[in-house]
Amino acid sequence: MRSFLVSYAALTARALGMSVGIVTSAGRDAPLQALNGIQIINTPTEYSTVFENTYTENGRIQTLHHQAGLINFEHVPQVWRNAPIVHLAPIAQELDAGLAKQFPTSLVGVTPQGWMRGWDENGKVFATAWENSDQVLGRVGGVVMSIEDINRDLEIVESMAHQTRVLCLTEAEAGSVLHWNGDRRRFRAPVVEEVDSTGAGDIFAAAFFVRLHQTRDPWEAARFATNLAAYSVTRVGLNGIPTREEIERCLMEVLL
Repeated sequence: MRSFLVSYAALTARALGMSVGIVTSAGRDAPLQALNGIQIINTPTEYSTVFENTYTENGRIQTLHHQAGLINFEHVPQVWRNAPIVHLAPIAQELDAGLAKQFPTSLVGVTPQGWMRGWDENGKVFATAWENSDQVLGRVGGVVMSIEDINRDLEIVESMAHQTRVLCLTEAEAGSVLHWNGDRRRFRAPVVEEVDSTGAGDIFAAAFFVRLHQTRDPWEAARFATNLAAYSVTRVGLNGIPTREEIERCLMEVLL
């Protein structure tokens, strides 16, 4: 399945009541029609970054078909530089790591998967070391990554958790594990019938960062995001964006 992955995070943030803007590098092939009403600052490139995800019994296989251009701080409009939340979401090494230090008044959240991906001459994607992590981890308010991003090497997670404020590891149907203040807590996902998991990680991250900004409580942010992202896999593609009813249900659960 091919998709403009930023759509999942952007549409989730909007569903959660945020005013959303996107800085991206996208080609004419980018399916932007789903983002009507969201302001997009585009650095033109021949092609958008495009992955093909193939899901097997042994996990996900990714193939990179195209890579977009580099995005740096100069591409961010002045009026957006004091946004309450900034989500840095490289997909295939397109973001300048120096962006992490450029938003001192914002909650900066990072999904670093694009800094942890390499690929061979055929586009087959593999996990690689995050070479510029020292420019990012100590400067941001939250990091969300999947267990597949680190090739299931939990020692990497433990190391990163000691270098950043809040780190949340997603584990698909197993839920998530939050690292904060030297403590670790698991959040179980509700049992659902999975139809399509594409974009679930992006939905989780957006929900986590928004809820973290609202409550300043990482435990609550992880609980909320784990539950909301679980509902998304019951529908195909962008139909998995959270509904108002699902959002309200997840918010109400903390009161029960």
